[in-house]
Amino acid sequence: MRFLKKFFRILLPVGLVVAAVIAFVVMLQVGQSKRPTRQETGASAVLVETLTAQARSMNFIVETQGAVRPRTETVLVSEVSGRVVSVSDHFVAGGFFSAGEVLLEIDPSDYRTAVKRAEATLASRQAQLADEQARSDQAVKDWRNLGRSGEPPALVARQPQLADARANVLAAEAELEKAQRDLQRTRITVPYDGLVRAKRVDLGQFVSAGTQLGTSFSVDTAEIRLPVAQSDLAYLDLPPATDAAPRDYPVVGLRAEVAGTMRHWDARLIRTEGVIDETSRVLYAVAEVRDPYGLLGESDQDELRMGTFVRAAIEGRYIEDVVVLPRHTLRANDTVLVANSERELEVRQVVVARAEADRVLITDGIADGERVIITNLDAPIPGTRLAFAGEDDNPAEPGAGSETGSSTVSATGSSGDERRTANGDGS
Repeated sequence: MRFLKKFFRILLPVGLVVAAVIAFVVMLQVGQSKRPTRQETGASAVLVETLTAQARSMNFIVETQGAVRPRTETVLVSEVSGRVVSVSDHFVAGGFFSAGEVLLEIDPSDYRTAVKRAEATLASRQAQLADEQARSDQAVKDWRNLGRSGEPPALVARQPQLADARANVLAAEAELEKAQRDLQRTRITVPYDGLVRAKRVDLGQFVSAGTQLGTSFSVDTAEIRLPVAQSDLAYLDLPPATDAAPRDYPVVGLRAEVAGTMRHWDARLIRTEGVIDETSRVLYAVAEVRDPYGLLGESDQDELRMGTFVRAAIEGRYIEDVVVLPRHTLRANDTVLVANSERELEVRQVVVARAEADRVLITDGIADGERVIITNLDAPIPGTRLAFAGEDDNPAEPGAGSETGSSTVSATGSSGDERRTANGDGS
């Protein structure tokens, strides 16, 4: 028994150590047999959205704004004194009237009397002139009957008296003309079709010469004063301030929201004011809209009320083979990210004709049909492999730092050499 105890005390620890070593070796072999096979992979491509560049011909568009004002506005002022005895139904704020229509009348009684008095005075002076003319003729005959030759002296021929009589007739005629004008001035008229903006007097009110009766303006033409920044002048073909000859002036598209609906009007640039504003450093151009209220049958557009604030798009110079891209695609130093034919990223230098708030116009650096990257890449590396969003056969997973999308975006507009106007929304 003592021998067995000594035998187990020595061999048992050794056996346990051996068994542990054997178990470790077996587990190591089993683990190596289950390790997955390592496969070599190529570099992953970056998933990006692109748009297809389309070259086209178009006109530059300069955006500005202004308020609609009448070309002709008149403050009606009384030229005579008297009581208002008649007021037209159209002489109210907002009332339309025709050219020559009597808007109101001042009591003409005293002025009719003045006309009659001036007519009587003129008749008396004409009679005096006739008498003096007869006296002068008789004096000349008497001079010649006395056998004297030559022309008689002025005093003998009563020339001073005749000249005074003629002057009296001219003065009487002038008084009659003044009395007739004063009588006409009792009838307040305006020489154009217009609208009453304000009414300041009414029936029975006494007015003196110089009293303001109201305000009116013509409805044949409306004008919009449009500020143009110095940086935009290079894109416009503005008429010279001294150009009085008719020509094909630039077209202006007007738009404004009226009663919750966006309305549009066509106008034409007719002149510039010829001076740079000292405060804002802008040049004011003036656009014209014919028959803004549609009363004269010269326009079939919607009614354009005076005072409406409108946004204007002025058609500028014509440009060919230009590529229009979203504004955010233009990067620092006038560069654009392009996907080449090998599906690799290129940082392309471009020539910018005009950069606007939401788009950029490029004349060189991008060919028609090339793919422009519109995904925002923080650190673009030339030569990076690319995968295009929306394609089923993309070769790799998207890389880090890219923004994915569901489809490829196409450029707005059509290519070709046709001349067309490009609006701010690309339509």
